[in-house]
Amino acid sequence: MSTPDPTAAQQAFETISGADELPGAAQSRNGLRHIVSLSMTKVADGLIDPKLVLAWLLTVLGAPAVYAGALVPIREAGALLPQMPLASVVRARSVRKWVWVLGSAGQGAAAALIVLAALTLQGAAAGLAICGALGLLALCRAACSVSYKDILGKTVPKSQRGAVTGLAGSASAIGVVVFALLLISGLAQSRGVIIAAIALAAALWGLAALLFSRIEEKPSKESDAPGVGFALLKDAPALRRFIIVRGLLVSTALAPPYLVVLGQGDSGTLDQLGALVLASAVASFLSSYIWGRFSDQSSKTVLMLTGILGAIAMVTAVALWAAGLAAEVWAMPSVLFVLMIAYHGVRQARSTYLVDLAPEDQRAAYAAVSNTVIGTLLLVAGIIGGGAALVGAQATLVVFAVMAIAAAVVAYGLPEVESGF
Repeated sequence: MSTPDPTAAQQAFETISGADELPGAAQSRNGLRHIVSLSMTKVADGLIDPKLVLAWLLTVLGAPAVYAGALVPIREAGALLPQMPLASVVRARSVRKWVWVLGSAGQGAAAALIVLAALTLQGAAAGLAICGALGLLALCRAACSVSYKDILGKTVPKSQRGAVTGLAGSASAIGVVVFALLLISGLAQSRGVIIAAIALAAALWGLAALLFSRIEEKPSKESDAPGVGFALLKDAPALRRFIIVRGLLVSTALAPPYLVVLGQGDSGTLDQLGALVLASAVASFLSSYIWGRFSDQSSKTVLMLTGILGAIAMVTAVALWAAGLAAEVWAMPSVLFVLMIAYHGVRQARSTYLVDLAPEDQRAAYAAVSNTVIGTLLLVAGIIGGGAALVGAQATLVVFAVMAIAAAVVAYGLPEVESGF
């Protein structure tokens, strides 16, 4: 009996994933749906970036500064801290994709509420409404985050998961680059364009939910695994070490604003943050897929390399400041670009490592415990960051560089987990 000709989806996914043999039809369809769905949600993330888009919008709407200051803590901690109770919800369902679908649709609805608030409210009322909608968005994002690793593990083979998430990161970066260029050029510095961008984000989350609902996921077997809680850490030394590594690598996410401080350019805040978005998007476009493929071979090695690369970037920034070159037009953007390459490598490797490390019936629990600990660390870091000016950007970057190097050292003791499906 002759072998059926491969479908276009199989051929495309074989090329993307670098699989040694032709993937199955359902596996290929799932992989492509993952890539397109993730690409849409990542573009939406860039269009509604709290530290840039929403902060600027609140300023235009006349909201008190306290609301703009609350945006990033609400978004980051709100997306991570609820994950332990949500993990129990995920594990109670044999088909987990619907949790992600509802989470993506919920983020779209929350973005639509932000649009409504921007069109109808001013001042403190606008600030309160937009912060409330962002809280809903963060909760829905938590549902997507805690369910996604489990769904990815069930529907995409181990050796191909990094390629899926990496290509989605690179593909989505193109849209974010265009948006960042508009911000920097001044063409998008009007309320109407910003509101339209947020409306587009709402639509993208809705479309992603529709596409992801077509993922072909086999029902999970009833699990006898223990409940989700910190007790999991007692019997999972590799998970404990991974959380330490990830916690130390938070430095790569927290460092970029301090590079902007060192640069002290003459442009306004929106232009500076637009450059930050551009550097991040270009770095993501150039590196995410490569990091993802590398993570499929050894995500532990990627964690080590990105810690070292991030530390080099931060130390270079301080050295340029000491040499009096930090304000040069090429200096901080170049350092920021390297740092964001490291950051996107961290994102790819930490996701791949956790999915490959966790037992099949514990993926949601591993993700929830890890993210809850990291969410707490980010919340604490955000509070401490409010007084960072007393220490100085230079000293803060040195501390972050030490953390990144420490992460590489601790990651060396992680077990290799990329072996088989």
